[in-house]
Amino acid sequence: MDLRQLRYFIAIVEQGSFSKAAQELGIAQPALSLHVRNMEEHLKTQLLFRRPSGVTPTDSGLILLRHARDIIERFNIACEDVTTNENEPTGAVRIGLPGTIGHILAVPLILKCKEIYPKITLHIAEAMSGYVVEWLQDGRIDISVLYLPAPDKKLWAQPVLTEELWLLGPVKPTPAQATPEPGPIPFADVLKLPLVLPSSSHGLRSLLDSCAGDHQLKCNPVLEVDSYSNIIELVGVGHGYSVLPFNAISQEVKAGQLLAWPIRDPVVRRSVYVVTPQENSMGAAVRKVTQLCKETLLELADSGKWTGVRRYE
Repeated sequence: MDLRQLRYFIAIVEQGSFSKAAQELGIAQPALSLHVRNMEEHLKTQLLFRRPSGVTPTDSGLILLRHARDIIERFNIACEDVTTNENEPTGAVRIGLPGTIGHILAVPLILKCKEIYPKITLHIAEAMSGYVVEWLQDGRIDISVLYLPAPDKKLWAQPVLTEELWLLGPVKPTPAQATPEPGPIPFADVLKLPLVLPSSSHGLRSLLDSCAGDHQLKCNPVLEVDSYSNIIELVGVGHGYSVLPFNAISQEVKAGQLLAWPIRDPVVRRSVYVVTPQENSMGAAVRKVTQLCKETLLELADSGKWTGVRRYE
């Protein structure tokens, strides 16, 4: 039996007639009669008394009628709940972000989610990219925004933005190091400078090492520090140069506390990905917030609030 047959049976009992039920349901009377015979054969009992004046349920038919009405009602409630959840998703969604993305994305995303999906609660945690990936693989978070594609086939990465990296340096360099000329600087010349960079476990450092290797060059920093704020401070007081996204240094550059140069030959870029479990395993709330993440990232880029990024092409 299926839901359609239960609906047919309810209509027959309520109308007291095969012909009236067939008219209400918009199907042929012989087909309706066949459905009831199939139900009786399946249940191995008579469900209806058939008389010239109409039909009435047997004792077994009354039992089926009661359960059929309950099943149909529960099914309708389930459909309504699913539809409501899709249109007004409810629940907690856990997001993992690297600190460099978190300080740009977290607040706009929270405010946008609160406005559009008030029944969703966001939980945002920040850590280095490697830890964020582990959280996602272990199921401790539902969504991440990372500077690297998914390292796992069970994860789904959607590129949204690209970000260009810049050379930054002190306004007053040490006497032993001449300040590069204004304007673009070749990547090979960048690697000749005393660099303060993140360690090899950091995503940005891996990108620089890979780019250097592609051009038969080596990346040999004089200091390794895994904190952007500490790197900026060390560069600012003359302990070397570094390579960071422009957004990380835009305030210091505008304030005249740091100098910055675009890098060319090649341009060094990294992509921003929204990473989730495979789409077919996500609930409505996670799907909605994933889309909201992408929309918020694009708005931050288009508005200029995230300096130095552009839409992924």
